[in-house]
Amino acid sequence: MHHFFVSSENIDETAGLAVIDDSVDYNHAVNVLRLKAGEQILISDSDGCDYLCAVRQAAPDKRLELDIIEKAGENHELPARVILFQCVPKSDKMELIIQKAVELGVTDIVPVFSKYCVVKLDDKKAESRIKRWQAISESAAKQSKRSVIPKIHKPVDFKQAAEMCEQCDVRIIPYEAEDGLTGICEAIVNFLPGRSIGVIVGPEGGFAPMEVTMAKRHAIVPVSLGKRILRAETAAIAILSLIMIRLEIAAGIDLSTEE
Repeated sequence: MHHFFVSSENIDETAGLAVIDDSVDYNHAVNVLRLKAGEQILISDSDGCDYLCAVRQAAPDKRLELDIIEKAGENHELPARVILFQCVPKSDKMELIIQKAVELGVTDIVPVFSKYCVVKLDDKKAESRIKRWQAISESAAKQSKRSVIPKIHKPVDFKQAAEMCEQCDVRIIPYEAEDGLTGICEAIVNFLPGRSIGVIVGPEGGFAPMEVTMAKRHAIVPVSLGKRILRAETAAIAILSLIMIRLEIAAGIDLSTEE
């Protein structure tokens, strides 16, 4: 089923009407997908609510009118805010990381320029890159039936990332020099619904020792992801997969009944 994101202002539950008026989405729906009256689609508003709709008509003023069939009882989001602070890798690896991170449920992605990042962007290039990364986030959100589009933030340096991550309830930094799995096991226990989770993932060259020391000063816990050295994109996918599964399991358990 095709999926579109619509502004909350364009959804009138009382009238049973929703409207797609974004020029790109309108063109995609009408001229590419060639949606006809009666065809069903899924839309999500800016508040993360999902609606099953049927196409009513394509109005002359480039507005696709939809009849609301029903409002979904629950959305497709994780029960916690997950923020990925990703040190920017080279080539198109960042695009892959964003795509997979969105599929795995992150709510925010903050590009980070750490000491060993090869990629360097001036303000103009950064603005252009963020625009593309946000488009990838939206595309991945549609494909994975997300109820919200994860936000791609402006790039920050490592110090700023550590300060931002410190505001999260649970804070970890996968680090190849960390021994044992005690840290990640303790972190997994704390991946619970309602909490905010911050994860800082390094670039191809890893973290400088001074960056790990700085992270510790901001109460960000270094953890190991196993005995093997993972690529930057693999590390992001691995830790986000753990978070997603733990949160999905925890959300299905009535913790109030546990002794």
